[in-house]
Amino acid sequence: MRITSGEFGGRSLFTPKGKNTRPTTDRARQAVFNILCHAHWAPAIAEARVLDLFAGSGALGFEALSLGASFCLFVEQAAEARAAIRDNIEAFNLFGQTRIHRRSAISLGRRPPSTGEPFDLVFLDPPYGEGLGEKALAELVRYHWLATDALLVFECSAEETPSLPNFTVLETRIYGAAKILFLQQRRVL
Repeated sequence: MRITSGEFGGRSLFTPKGKNTRPTTDRARQAVFNILCHAHWAPAIAEARVLDLFAGSGALGFEALSLGASFCLFVEQAAEARAAIRDNIEAFNLFGQTRIHRRSAISLGRRPPSTGEPFDLVFLDPPYGEGLGEKALAELVRYHWLATDALLVFECSAEETPSLPNFTVLETRIYGAAKILFLQQRRVL
């Protein structure tokens, strides 16, 4: 697996050993970032504060950092995945721009003050078919993790139709077995 564009484009990523993670393919990741870089509704990646939930190797967060994001918080429970993220942080020398949060994405709780301001760009790549993405979205809203115009990129199975009561779907794309939903939180008037 490689970074597809930006400052670290072409460089390899460390990935967790075993089959407990299902990384977003390079092709799908490149397509997602092409959309993020060109869609009129997408916030600028440069200087964005990024949250990578169910991070695995952190490929989505590292791709955003490669394109100029200012900070990424990786949320991951699995020790093997956190080790891969740490190896990638070291390989790309991103110590001041990253942090790893050892916590379940479905029980985030309050945003720790040490993580800074709310997040502009959020990636969710939960295990398919378990409803974990919807639970993580509810936590993000409940505990104010999202900046006002935050964009969320939610990957699920192509067969899934997640319940998204607090979000507007801006765009949907399907790449093989994966469905990518681009979401924005609905504003309460």
